[in-house]
Parts: sequence; structure tokens; C-alpha cells
Amino acid sequence: MIVGNGPVDEGAAPLIDSADLVIRFNGSRNFGGAGRKTDIIAVCNTGRPGATMLADPAWRDSEAVNRTAEIWSVRDPDKFAELKPQLAITHPELDDFCDDYTDGFEAFATAKGKQHRIINRDIHEALDAALVALDAEPYVVPSSGMVVIQALLSDPHHAEDTLILAGFGHSGWDGHPFDAERRLVDRYITSGRVMRLQPLFASSLAQGT
Repeated sequence: MIVGNGPVDEGAAPLIDSADLVIRFNGSRNFGGAGRKTDIIAVCNTGRPGATMLADPAWRDSEAVNRTAEIWSVRDPDKFAELKPQLAITHPELDDFCDDYTDGFEAFATAKGKQHRIINRDIHEALDAALVALDAEPYVVPSSGMVVIQALLSDPHHAEDTLILAGFGHSGWDGHPFDAERRLVDRYITSGRVMRLQPLFASSLAQGT
């Protein structure tokens, strides 16, 4: 179960909590309403979001963070170091976008007895290629949610798993190609590897029917 930070349907929490693996993102804004089980938190480990989370005692001591066994940094530091000169030209307002806090997340995870993983740049670049093939509008980087979906679909250990998405509205910061990401997710759904958590589906499974 991959739980974005968007709204989830009433009654979905028990189903989310029954999943074999639950991944949440950054501040886990819908924690509680979207269930409480948390195995992995995927974080935006560069720029202001990364700096803010690490400096915020409320995030560091949150129930979601305390529950999680792993923290995933979704942005490969080497990839973002390479992006920085290009973004300085095309998006000068994003002057701190590539500032890297990966070491801070790794140190935090280690201190808390959690595993830390960096999602390799190969995932980001394969995702870029897939989005360009779908005529993505000009964008800065893929969203964290899409990077995690791509990472799981590319991982042989999850080859037999079905990924269920909850709290994904495919909207937000205009530096992400949300329209193309929605089309790519729809393609993955057609392949049978991915599902969206729908109200009727959630209600039926929660009732055991």
C-alpha cells in the first residue's frame, strides 16, 4: 500500500493497516484517517522539505516516524548535484532545491535503529524516459510518489506484489508532471501491477465481502 498525502475515503484505514507493507511520505499528513501502520517513510531529502523535516521535533518524534522501520531518500544526491547547474539557468528561483540532506536522514535513521535507503538515480532516469514518452509537459523532477512507485515496480523482490495506491490526487507543485504521471499510473493499472484504492473496493474488503 502506497499512501500519498491526499484525502482517502472514509473507511479505508482498516484496509490500509491490513496491507503487507505500507509506505507513507514526508509528513504523513493523513496519518490516522489513512491508517496508522507505517513500514517505510519516503522523504524528499533535498531542499526546504528535507531541511524542515530534519529540524522539526514534531516530525522527528511523530507517531508515523516512530512506527516506521525504514526511511527512504527519494532523491539520489549525485543526480541532484548534476541537476543543480541546469536548474540555476532554467529555474533560478529554486536556488536551494538541490541542497542535500541525505547524510542527515541517514544519521537520524541510524540513531533511531531504522534502515536508510537511497533510491538510485537509475529509477529517476527510467521514470524520466517513461514520462517523456507520454509527452510530459516541461517539468523539474518527478514527484516522490511516482519515484517510489517506479522503484517498487523495478524491484525483483516485489515482482509478485500488487501495489495499491491511496491518497494520490496527482496534483500539487507545478514542477512535477502530474498529468503525465496520472497517465503513466493508468498504464501500470492496465498492466495489472497497480490498483487505485476505490471507495467500494475499500468498503467491501474492510467488511470481508
